[in-house]
Amino acid sequence: MLLTDKVAVIYGGGGAIAGAIARKYALEGATVALAGRTLATLETVAAAIEHDGGRAECAVVDATDQAAVDAHTAEVAARHGRIDLLFNGIGLGDTHGAKLGDMAAAKFLTPLDIAMRAHFFVGNAAARHMRSGGVLMSIIANAGLQPRADVGAFGVACAAIAALYRQFACELGPQGIRALCLLSAGSPDSAGVSYAIDLLAKNEGVSREAFERRMGEDALLKHLPSVAEVADAAVLMASDYSRGMTATLFNVTCGQIAN
Repeated sequence: MLLTDKVAVIYGGGGAIAGAIARKYALEGATVALAGRTLATLETVAAAIEHDGGRAECAVVDATDQAAVDAHTAEVAARHGRIDLLFNGIGLGDTHGAKLGDMAAAKFLTPLDIAMRAHFFVGNAAARHMRSGGVLMSIIANAGLQPRADVGAFGVACAAIAALYRQFACELGPQGIRALCLLSAGSPDSAGVSYAIDLLAKNEGVSREAFERRMGEDALLKHLPSVAEVADAAVLMASDYSRGMTATLFNVTCGQIAN
Protein backbone atom coordinates (compact mmCIF):
# COMPACT_ATOMS: atom_id res chain seq x y z
CA MET A 1 0.00 0.00 0.00
CA LEU A 2 1.26 3.47 -0.88
CA LEU A 3 0.18 5.38 2.25
CA THR A 4 0.71 2.86 5.04
CA ASP A 5 0.53 4.45 8.51
CA LYS A 6 0.16 7.98 7.13
CA VAL A 7 -2.12 10.42 8.97
CA ALA A 8 -4.26 12.37 6.50
CA VAL A 9 -6.53 15.35 7.16
CA ILE A 10 -9.20 15.87 4.51
CA TYR A 11 -11.15 19.14 4.44
CA GLY A 12 -14.41 19.09 2.51
CA GLY A 13 -14.34 15.37 3.29
CA GLY A 14 -18.08 14.92 2.76
CA GLY A 15 -17.91 16.12 -0.84
CA ALA A 16 -17.62 14.02 -3.98
CA ILE A 17 -13.96 14.64 -4.80
CA ALA A 18 -12.51 14.96 -1.29
CA GLY A 19 -14.67 12.05 -0.08
CA ALA A 20 -13.41 9.81 -2.87
CA ILE A 21 -9.83 10.83 -2.12
CA ALA A 22 -10.36 10.07 1.56
CA ARG A 23 -11.61 6.58 0.69
CA LYS A 24 -8.62 5.94 -1.60
CA TYR A 25 -6.18 7.23 1.01
CA ALA A 26 -7.71 4.85 3.56
CA LEU A 27 -7.56 1.91 1.14
CA GLU A 28 -3.86 2.67 0.71
CA GLY A 29 -3.29 2.46 4.47
CA ALA A 30 -3.77 6.00 5.79
CA THR A 31 -5.73 6.98 8.87
CA VAL A 32 -8.14 9.66 7.68
CA ALA A 33 -9.43 12.63 9.69
CA LEU A 34 -12.42 14.07 7.83
CA ALA A 35 -13.37 17.71 8.39
CA GLY A 36 -16.25 19.73 6.99
CA ARG A 37 -19.39 21.67 7.84
CA THR A 38 -21.98 18.87 7.59
CA LEU A 39 -21.64 15.93 9.96
CA ALA A 40 -24.05 13.68 8.07
CA THR A 41 -22.01 13.70 4.84
CA LEU A 42 -18.76 13.22 6.75
CA GLU A 43 -20.23 10.23 8.58
CA THR A 44 -21.36 8.70 5.30
CA VAL A 45 -17.80 8.80 3.98
CA ALA A 46 -16.39 7.54 7.30
CA ALA A 47 -18.84 4.63 7.30
CA ALA A 48 -17.77 3.65 3.78
CA ILE A 49 -14.10 3.77 4.82
CA GLU A 50 -14.74 1.64 7.89
CA HIS A 51 -16.83 -0.81 5.87
CA ASP A 52 -13.79 -1.33 3.64
CA GLY A 53 -11.59 -1.95 6.68
CA GLY A 54 -10.08 1.52 6.93
CA ARG A 55 -9.74 4.01 9.78
CA ALA A 56 -11.64 7.31 9.78
CA GLU A 57 -12.83 10.00 12.19
CA CYS A 58 -15.05 13.05 11.70
CA ALA A 59 -15.13 16.63 12.94
CA VAL A 60 -17.40 19.53 12.07
CA VAL A 61 -15.06 22.43 11.24
CA ASP A 62 -15.54 25.62 9.24
CA ALA A 63 -12.35 25.98 7.19
CA THR A 64 -12.73 29.78 7.15
CA ASP A 65 -12.62 29.94 10.98
CA GLN A 66 -8.94 30.12 11.90
CA ALA A 67 -9.41 29.30 15.59
CA ALA A 68 -11.54 26.25 14.76
CA VAL A 69 -9.04 25.03 12.16
CA ASP A 70 -6.10 25.47 14.53
CA ALA A 71 -7.90 23.62 17.32
CA HIS A 72 -8.97 20.72 15.08
CA THR A 73 -5.53 20.33 13.55
CA ALA A 74 -3.84 20.36 16.94
CA GLU A 75 -6.29 17.73 18.23
CA VAL A 76 -5.59 15.42 15.28
CA ALA A 77 -1.83 15.85 15.69
CA ALA A 78 -2.01 15.23 19.44
CA ARG A 79 -4.08 12.07 18.93
CA HIS A 80 -1.86 10.60 16.21
CA GLY A 81 1.51 12.19 16.92
CA ARG A 82 1.74 14.12 13.66
CA ILE A 83 0.03 14.98 10.36
CA ASP A 84 1.51 13.58 7.15
CA LEU A 85 -1.00 14.58 4.48
CA LEU A 86 -3.49 17.36 3.92
CA PHE A 87 -6.04 17.49 1.13
CA ASN A 88 -8.25 20.57 1.03
CA GLY A 89 -11.26 20.12 -1.24
CA ILE A 90 -13.78 22.56 0.20
CA GLY A 91 -16.41 24.24 -1.96
CA LEU A 92 -15.89 27.91 -2.74
CA GLY A 93 -19.47 29.17 -2.79
CA ASP A 94 -18.98 30.35 -6.37
CA THR A 95 -21.73 31.40 -8.75
CA HIS A 96 -21.69 30.00 -12.29
CA GLY A 97 -23.81 31.14 -15.18
CA ALA A 98 -23.19 34.91 -15.07
CA LYS A 99 -20.71 37.26 -16.70
CA LEU A 100 -18.56 39.48 -14.49
CA GLY A 101 -20.31 42.62 -15.65
CA ASP A 102 -23.65 41.22 -14.51
CA MET A 103 -22.48 40.10 -11.06
CA ALA A 104 -22.85 41.95 -7.80
CA ALA A 105 -19.49 42.58 -6.12
CA ALA A 106 -20.33 40.24 -3.24
CA LYS A 107 -21.00 37.35 -5.65
CA PHE A 108 -17.58 37.87 -7.20
CA LEU A 109 -15.62 38.44 -3.99
CA THR A 110 -17.13 35.67 -1.84
CA PRO A 111 -15.34 32.73 -3.55
CA LEU A 112 -12.03 34.59 -3.38
CA ASP A 113 -12.47 35.28 0.31
CA ILE A 114 -13.45 31.68 1.06
CA ALA A 115 -10.60 30.26 -1.01
CA MET A 116 -7.87 32.38 0.52
CA ARG A 117 -9.08 32.12 4.11
CA ALA A 118 -9.66 28.38 4.02
CA HIS A 119 -6.49 27.41 2.20
CA PHE A 120 -4.29 29.84 4.14
CA PHE A 121 -5.67 28.76 7.52
CA VAL A 122 -5.75 25.03 6.83
CA GLY A 123 -2.41 24.85 5.03
CA ASN A 124 -0.54 26.74 7.73
CA ALA A 125 -2.21 24.78 10.53
CA ALA A 126 -1.38 21.40 8.98
CA ALA A 127 2.21 22.35 8.14
CA ARG A 128 2.92 23.20 11.78
CA HIS A 129 2.37 19.53 12.65
CA MET A 130 4.21 18.02 9.68
CA ARG A 131 7.71 16.67 9.45
CA SER A 132 9.85 15.97 6.39
CA GLY A 133 7.81 14.06 3.84
CA GLY A 134 4.58 15.92 4.58
CA VAL A 135 2.31 16.95 1.71
CA LEU A 136 -0.17 19.81 1.30
CA MET A 137 -2.53 19.29 -1.64
CA SER A 138 -5.61 20.82 -3.19
CA ILE A 139 -7.39 20.77 -6.54
CA ILE A 140 -8.14 23.45 -9.13
CA ALA A 141 -9.99 23.44 -12.42
CA ASN A 142 -8.93 24.32 -15.97
CA ALA A 143 -10.55 27.72 -15.53
CA GLY A 144 -7.61 28.65 -13.29
CA LEU A 145 -5.36 28.51 -16.37
CA GLN A 146 -7.66 29.05 -19.33
CA PRO A 147 -10.43 31.63 -19.00
CA ARG A 148 -13.99 30.50 -19.62
CA ALA A 149 -17.02 32.77 -19.84
CA ASP A 150 -19.84 32.63 -17.31
CA VAL A 151 -17.93 31.03 -14.42
CA GLY A 152 -17.82 34.17 -12.29
CA ALA A 153 -14.91 34.26 -9.85
CA PHE A 154 -14.30 30.50 -9.99
CA GLY A 155 -11.34 30.65 -12.37
CA VAL A 156 -9.81 33.57 -10.51
CA ALA A 157 -10.12 31.69 -7.21
CA CYS A 158 -8.53 28.58 -8.74
CA ALA A 159 -5.58 30.65 -9.97
CA ALA A 160 -5.19 32.18 -6.52
CA ILE A 161 -5.20 28.75 -4.85
CA ALA A 162 -2.48 27.53 -7.22
CA ALA A 163 -0.36 30.58 -6.45
CA LEU A 164 -0.80 30.07 -2.71
CA TYR A 165 0.37 26.44 -2.92
CA ARG A 166 3.44 27.50 -4.90
CA GLN A 167 4.21 29.92 -2.09
CA PHE A 168 3.70 27.15 0.50
CA ALA A 169 6.10 24.97 -1.52
CA CYS A 170 8.73 27.72 -1.57
CA GLU A 171 8.60 28.36 2.15
CA LEU A 172 8.12 24.78 3.38
CA GLY A 173 10.49 23.05 0.97
CA PRO A 174 13.52 23.44 3.27
CA GLN A 175 11.57 21.43 5.87
CA GLY A 176 10.98 18.62 3.38
CA ILE A 177 7.27 19.47 2.99
CA ARG A 178 5.76 19.42 -0.50
CA ALA A 179 2.80 21.51 -1.71
CA LEU A 180 0.97 21.07 -5.00
CA CYS A 181 -2.43 21.05 -6.68
CA LEU A 182 -4.23 18.61 -8.90
CA LEU A 183 -5.45 20.18 -12.14
CA SER A 184 -8.77 18.70 -13.24
CA ALA A 185 -10.97 19.28 -16.25
CA GLY A 186 -13.96 18.59 -13.99
CA SER A 187 -15.61 15.27 -13.21
CA PRO A 188 -19.18 15.04 -14.55
CA ASP A 189 -19.96 12.32 -11.99
CA SER A 190 -19.53 14.84 -9.15
CA ALA A 191 -22.55 16.89 -8.13
CA GLY A 192 -20.85 20.30 -8.32
CA VAL A 193 -19.47 19.80 -11.82
CA SER A 194 -22.75 18.29 -12.99
CA TYR A 195 -24.59 21.40 -11.79
CA ALA A 196 -22.11 23.70 -13.54
CA ILE A 197 -22.43 21.76 -16.80
CA ASP A 198 -26.21 22.12 -16.66
CA LEU A 199 -25.93 25.91 -16.21
CA LEU A 200 -23.32 26.44 -18.93
CA ALA A 201 -25.21 24.26 -21.39
CA LYS A 202 -28.37 26.27 -20.73
CA ASN A 203 -26.49 29.54 -21.30
CA GLU A 204 -25.27 28.28 -24.68
CA GLY A 205 -28.67 26.94 -25.66
CA VAL A 206 -27.53 23.35 -26.09
CA SER A 207 -28.42 20.13 -24.34
CA ARG A 208 -26.39 18.95 -21.37
CA GLU A 209 -25.42 15.83 -23.31
CA ALA A 210 -24.15 17.90 -26.25
CA PHE A 211 -22.21 20.26 -23.99
CA GLU A 212 -20.57 17.43 -22.04
CA ARG A 213 -19.77 15.55 -25.26
CA ARG A 214 -18.10 18.67 -26.68
CA MET A 215 -16.04 19.13 -23.52
CA GLY A 216 -14.90 15.53 -23.81
CA GLU A 217 -14.00 15.97 -27.46
CA ASP A 218 -11.61 18.77 -26.44
CA ALA A 219 -9.60 16.23 -24.41
CA LEU A 220 -6.98 14.04 -26.03
CA LEU A 221 -8.47 10.98 -24.33
CA LYS A 222 -11.94 12.03 -25.52
CA HIS A 223 -13.50 12.02 -22.08
CA LEU A 224 -13.38 14.05 -18.89
CA PRO A 225 -11.72 12.66 -15.74
CA SER A 226 -13.94 10.63 -13.45
CA VAL A 227 -13.96 11.14 -9.69
CA ALA A 228 -12.09 7.82 -9.34
CA GLU A 229 -9.36 8.93 -11.75
CA VAL A 230 -8.84 12.15 -9.80
CA ALA A 231 -8.67 10.21 -6.53
CA ASP A 232 -6.07 7.83 -7.97
CA ALA A 233 -3.95 10.82 -8.99
CA ALA A 234 -4.22 12.24 -5.47
CA VAL A 235 -2.90 8.98 -4.01
CA LEU A 236 0.08 9.01 -6.36
CA MET A 237 0.90 12.63 -5.53
CA ALA A 238 0.63 11.97 -1.79
CA SER A 239 2.91 8.93 -1.99
CA ASP A 240 6.70 8.75 -1.85
CA TYR A 241 6.71 7.94 -5.56
CA SER A 242 6.15 11.68 -6.09
CA ARG A 243 8.65 12.89 -3.51
CA GLY A 244 10.49 14.91 -6.18
CA MET A 245 7.38 16.92 -7.09
CA THR A 246 6.34 20.20 -5.49
CA ALA A 247 5.18 23.69 -6.51
CA THR A 248 3.37 22.17 -9.47
CA LEU A 249 0.01 21.30 -10.99
CA PHE A 250 -0.49 17.59 -11.61
CA ASN A 251 -2.48 17.36 -14.83
CA VAL A 252 -5.58 15.16 -14.58
CA THR A 253 -7.43 16.79 -17.46
CA CYS A 254 -7.39 13.73 -19.77
CA GLY A 255 -5.42 15.91 -22.17
CA GLN A 256 -7.85 18.81 -22.30
CA ILE A 257 -4.80 20.87 -21.35
CA ALA A 258 -1.57 19.59 -22.91
CA ASN A 259 1.53 20.60 -20.99
